[in-house]
Formats: sequence, C-alpha cells, structure tokens
Amino acid sequence: MSRAFNWRQVIKILGSLLEIEAAFIGLSSIVAFVYGEFSSWAMLGSAVITALFGLVCILTGRGSAKQTGLREGYLIVGTVWVVFSLFGMLPYLLSGAIDNVTDAFFETMSGFTTTGATILTDIDHFPKGLLFWRALSQWLGGMGIMVFSMAILPMFGSGMQMYKAEVTGPTYDKIQPRIKDTARKLWELYVVLTVAAFATLWAAGMEWHDAICHAFSAMATGGFSTKQASIGYWSSPIIHYVLILVMLIASVNFSLLYNAVIRQQFKRLWRDEELRVFLVIIGAVTLYLFIALMITGSKTTLPGVERDFRDALFQTVSVLTTTGFCTTDYMKWQPSLWLLLFMLTALGGCAGSTSGGIKIIRTHIAIKNVLFEFRRVLHPKAIMPVRINKRVVSEGIVNNIHAFLMIFFLLTLLGTIVLLALGMKLEEAFGASLATISNVGVALGDLGPAGGYAGVPAAGKWLLSWLMLVGRLELFTMLLVFAPSFWRRG
Repeated sequence: MSRAFNWRQVIKILGSLLEIEAAFIGLSSIVAFVYGEFSSWAMLGSAVITALFGLVCILTGRGSAKQTGLREGYLIVGTVWVVFSLFGMLPYLLSGAIDNVTDAFFETMSGFTTTGATILTDIDHFPKGLLFWRALSQWLGGMGIMVFSMAILPMFGSGMQMYKAEVTGPTYDKIQPRIKDTARKLWELYVVLTVAAFATLWAAGMEWHDAICHAFSAMATGGFSTKQASIGYWSSPIIHYVLILVMLIASVNFSLLYNAVIRQQFKRLWRDEELRVFLVIIGAVTLYLFIALMITGSKTTLPGVERDFRDALFQTVSVLTTTGFCTTDYMKWQPSLWLLLFMLTALGGCAGSTSGGIKIIRTHIAIKNVLFEFRRVLHPKAIMPVRINKRVVSEGIVNNIHAFLMIFFLLTLLGTIVLLALGMKLEEAFGASLATISNVGVALGDLGPAGGYAGVPAAGKWLLSWLMLVGRLELFTMLLVFAPSFWRRG
C-alpha cells in the first residue's frame, strides 16, 4: 500500500535544523560584540528570528510519525540548504552590510555550498562578525549540514538516504556500522583538523580572526577570505605552504583519512588509486606551470624561482581542490596557462572530501571505461570490467557516472546560454557557469581572482545560486525534487 508523504516530520526536522543555525549565528554575534560592531545586534536579532521560526516548525510537526522514507530524505536535504541560506542572509540584510535580497542570498548560498563566489568589493572593511559568519557558513557546508545534524540529533534514525544525498562521490564508505556513528566520527576528524589548521596559521603569523576564518574556509575548500586580495595579502611563504597542505588534506576522502590517521592504516593512503591520480595531476600541472612561469618571467634569483614555484603549486592546488584562494591574479598569465588552470575546476578533488567538481574518481572511471570500450570492440567476447583499487566497479555505478557527466556539462552549457542572453560576455558567462556548478567561485575575465560577481545581472545571480546548490548536492538530489514522478504517491 502506498504511504502518504510525511510533511509534518519534514517540517519538524527543518525546525530542528534551524535551531542549530540560530546557535551558530548567535556564536558569530559574539565575535561582533568582541569587536564592538553595530552588526552584533543585527546578528543577535537574526539568531532570535531563526530560533523562533524553528520553534514554530517544531511545534507544527509535534506528534508526527517518525518515519522518513526516501522521498522525505531527499526533500529535506534539498530544502535545508535553501532554508539555511534564506535565514543565513538575515545578518547581512538587517545590518545593512548588503542592501538587497539578491546579493545577500547569493553570498549566503555561496558560503553554505563552499563555492566562494562573492559580490563584496571591499572585504577588508567588512564587519569582522559578518566575516566570521561568512567563513563559518562555509565550514558548516563543507562536511555537510545533514551529516552534522545526523551526528548530534537523535531524530534521524538510520539516515542513510540523507547521508547518500549529501556526501560527495559515486560511492559511500561507512567507517562505523551505524551511519550516525560514521557521521559523528567524520565530524570529529573535521573539527580536529580545523583546530590544527587554525593553530598553525596563527603560529605562522595570521591574526586570530584571520586564522580561524581561513581555517574554516580552507578545510571546507570554500575560498572565502577576510581580505580583498585573498591570500595574496600575506607575503609569508609559510602561510602559503600551510594553506596548500590544508587544502590538500581537505580534498582527500575523509573516510580514507580516518582510517589512516585514527586507525593507523597509513598504507591505505598510497594504495588508493584516486588519491594517486589526484597527486599526479597536481604534480604534473604544477611542474608545467612552474616551467612556463620561469620562461616567461626570466627570473634567475632564488627568491624569484621559489615564488614562481609557490604560485604554480598554490594555484594548482587551490583550483583543483575547488577552494578558490589566490596568491596572484592568474588572468595576467599567458592564456594557455590560465585556461589550463581554469579547466581543472571541473575535475575537483577526491570523493568523500569537502571539494566540489566532478571528482577525480568519476573522471578516472569514465576514462578507463572509454579505453576498455576500444578493447571490447576488438575483442567482443572478452569480459573487461573497470577496476578501481583492484575491485570491480559495477555497471550501475559506471552508468551513473556517465549520466552525471552528461548532466554536468549540459547544465554548464545551459547556464552559459542563459547568462549570454542576460548580456554577459562569452568568457565570463562560461566561466561563471562552470565555476559555480563546480563550487570553485573564481572564474574568468572580470570574475577572475581580481574581480567578483557584483556586476552580474540580478537574474544571473539567482541562476548561479541554483547552480551552486545543484553542484554541491551532486546534481541528482536537486533534480529529483523537480521531477514530477518524485511527487507521485507511492
């Protein structure tokens, strides 16, 4: 017998999640109070409004059946990111720091989805409390809002459908028998690594506020900085190398990290095929960019050579991990260099990490399958399954990856066409579409490292906000919610 959609339980869960968001907005208001900023009252008011609305939702859903099926799970995951962005933009609006809903929503969605695209043009003088909230929103979205909620709230049961809908990658590793325990262990590791990143950046010379904001952004591979010049504001090589290491760690599968760090299974790191391919790409692109910068720059002194290497490594890691931090404006490099660098945004980091993009594992499996297809044509009776880490990849996963790639590039193309119709240049329209669906933020032209999204038409910002969300939830979650069959009773 078909089961009715459990709306009251969905509303109740969303209300509980809003209480969590209210607590984090309240935490950010403390930072504003410490600095004596006027925005502190606006942030405190935002926290109160969010908490009250959450309480209303909880009371509305009181007494509802606790059962949440597949449809409820997907709807909760798809809805919570929009709801969090709607209430998360209140501190910007009530403080007057951002004076319109479009820009406030865009900035907030960019935060939660760890995209890092910004409409701000004077970040250096932006209120520190709001900068803290801005970075904190990225940190919450990095590991996942629902994964965090499953780790601390008792109402989700197994929560497997919501875990699958939010965690990145075509497959899902459970490091504990219960999915709730897996979520808790992943978040514990995430917190420990974030604290370590903060302490290291602080020791390297960053002021405490800058250090914690960049620790949040780097671990989330988000890219929001407290400075308009991004990481280029600091000339310290130590800070640059620390952030390179943090971005790399954050782009490794967290289940793999947990097994390596907590369970002392270090050999599993190098045995992981996806991680090896990821590191090889970074090494190859860094070497190519370094040689090209050396030739075009003609630098012969040791500091100049080291700076070229550091810029090549930093930008490669930042773009491939979809973080979006910058130490230099790569749009000033030769077109062949910045185009190569930008095309890395589509690849992304490893599955199960905080990075965006397609993910290395999907690209690797797709290329392997294409190469095997040539061999299958020559040897039609031969059985040649795709293997990753010596394990056969099921035909269902291969088909899922092909569908993902097709939808990814189709949405990028459609986004580009719409932005062109809104009056944007081809370079910027394509760059913005690919950068937002890949959750990397920095794009091309005026949307590159030295620019921002302030000049994008209002309709374009709403479109790009949707692309950010679709990209963060790995396409299928949001597209399923829009499918008519999703709403049919059954």
